[in-house]
Amino acid sequence: MNEALKQALTARALEEGFSKLGICAPDAAPKTAERLRAFLAAGHHGQMAWMAEREAWRGNAAALWPEARSVIMLAESYTPQGDPLAVLAERDRAAISVYAQGKDYHDLVKRRLKRLGGWFAGVSGAEIKVFVDTAPVMEKPLAQAAGLGWQGKHSNLLARDLGNWVFLGAIFTTADLPKDPPEVSHCGSCTACLDICPTKAFPAPYRLDARRCISYLTIEHRGPVDLELRALMGNRIYGCDDCLAVCPWNKFAQSAKDLGYQPRVGAPALAELAQLDDAAFRLRFAGSPIKRIGRDRFVRNVLYAIGNSGTAALMPQAVALLQDADAAVADAALWAVQRLQAL
Repeated sequence: MNEALKQALTARALEEGFSKLGICAPDAAPKTAERLRAFLAAGHHGQMAWMAEREAWRGNAAALWPEARSVIMLAESYTPQGDPLAVLAERDRAAISVYAQGKDYHDLVKRRLKRLGGWFAGVSGAEIKVFVDTAPVMEKPLAQAAGLGWQGKHSNLLARDLGNWVFLGAIFTTADLPKDPPEVSHCGSCTACLDICPTKAFPAPYRLDARRCISYLTIEHRGPVDLELRALMGNRIYGCDDCLAVCPWNKFAQSAKDLGYQPRVGAPALAELAQLDDAAFRLRFAGSPIKRIGRDRFVRNVLYAIGNSGTAALMPQAVALLQDADAAVADAALWAVQRLQAL
């Protein structure tokens, strides 16, 4: 009975647009708590205090909803069509992460999860709860436990039939479904993701120090970025795709199915972005994950890119922000001006 239900669930998930489904028990990733504790103890989470605040739940999925008997893990591909690293050579333009090029994935994935979960609850009579990067759920260890793929040396999930351009979602359920075998690492001796990292954010394979990660610095970090790291950020103003882009397993990546992931942001001119005030920023990035960092952090990042551009013609944009009301923006403007004056 439950095997047939699982097969029907898998077929329905693929119809909904998901790329792959796997199932594990809520307690199937027992090492999560230990690894999270070590990550936090080393301070590698930086300013992400929320990771420590709900550590007990984050490290033990079974504690999040004790009645759950199965975790349905789903992967959804957002593979880019072109080379996401090509924009790094266009130093007067902004490099924005592939995942933020389209509509907010939280909305797209959650909508699909709710439809799938609602269908499953209807046919099974079981209770469900859906999660997509919005609750204290460690999706990547659970995804590996459910056989979707493995956490690579860059700490992101990848699979031999998916590559690593995937979003993850979870459906917790009281139904006791057949479980899938966990996946193991197939990285072998490859270190491409570690070698390309501009800021050397990986102290060891499979370990990330977020404090040096450009994705963290441009999205999560408040205030000025350390001087040592600014020059290494290049023109990356929102996220960083370097480690994802060089993974050899991407030759087996699946294409993105949802039109919402089609790029609409592109690589805007830094001169244009530097002039955004709060209202213009909100209007321009409505419906985008970029909106959540706010105008000040965004323009701070743009100014770091201007300072790294080697383009003296961008000096007026930096000078115009020297007296900005936000201290981090004003600091970034001064840094950019000094860098351009030294050309």
